[in-house]
Amino acid sequence: MAEIRATRFGRGVGLGFALGVIGGACALAAPALMDWNDLLGRPHPHADERLSYGGATQQVVDVWRPAGKGPFPVVFMIHGGCWSSKVANLTIMDYAADDLRRRGVAVCNIDYRGYDVPGGGYPGTYQDVATAARLLEKDAGREGLDLSRLAVLGHSAGGHLAVWIVGKGAIRSGPLAGASGLHPKAVLVLGGLPDLATAADGCGPESVAAMVGPASAARPDPLSDTSGAAVLPLRVPQIVINAADDGIAPPAVGEAWTAKAVSAGDKVKRLVPPGGHVEEIAPGSTAWDEAAERVVAALGVRPANK
Repeated sequence: MAEIRATRFGRGVGLGFALGVIGGACALAAPALMDWNDLLGRPHPHADERLSYGGATQQVVDVWRPAGKGPFPVVFMIHGGCWSSKVANLTIMDYAADDLRRRGVAVCNIDYRGYDVPGGGYPGTYQDVATAARLLEKDAGREGLDLSRLAVLGHSAGGHLAVWIVGKGAIRSGPLAGASGLHPKAVLVLGGLPDLATAADGCGPESVAAMVGPASAARPDPLSDTSGAAVLPLRVPQIVINAADDGIAPPAVGEAWTAKAVSAGDKVKRLVPPGGHVEEIAPGSTAWDEAAERVVAALGVRPANK
């Protein structure tokens, strides 16, 4: 059921690697991999509008609209950064959002409070993502967005949140209970860490501990309402992309997740294009172009000149 484009596996690393040098340590491989400066040094595109869903700096959604008349198919986009606001924010996804806009797809690129800022972690980070999803549902008509043609896309730690927000209807009790209201055509997990039981290999134990929260008598298993594995099956097709030299979420992570999701009953297409963690969201790379083409196909968008 998986489509494999390459077989060379990278190695998992900890949170320190994520702090600004996620792509750099992989540059020993040949050919040279992109680092964050290669992406963020490009001319920076800009969204069409910023919406707020709370009072914190991170509680915003940037809306990117294609040229022409809507309603437009839309991607609900979630950035990574090991769930840390000090590592990354929504701007690292701006290049990917702009590329989708050029392809005729609108984007709601969300930010959220990371575990390392007040109100983030468990349950606040999850509640932020859910509130952003409700904002999309509420304002879709006004924003010219067609929620009948929706995809959810997350990169790195955002891949975990993408799976979680789509499947959260499986959570029956506690502060995170209830469905998101999103009904996507596809979920794309790019270099993702959806299974928190193993995510410490990519982002470090501190970040995962903050995201799962403490156990309690009422909640003896902290993974039960936080891990992507706990909300399977999604009953939505998944596209899982792990670049061959991704050092945060190597292909073995995608393979294990795919096996778990398929076992639960989901349909999964797994791809292993060349490149590293940065390439997965860098327009012009094979890894990102694979993802963008899958989005366009899932949403029934006619190919357009970028």
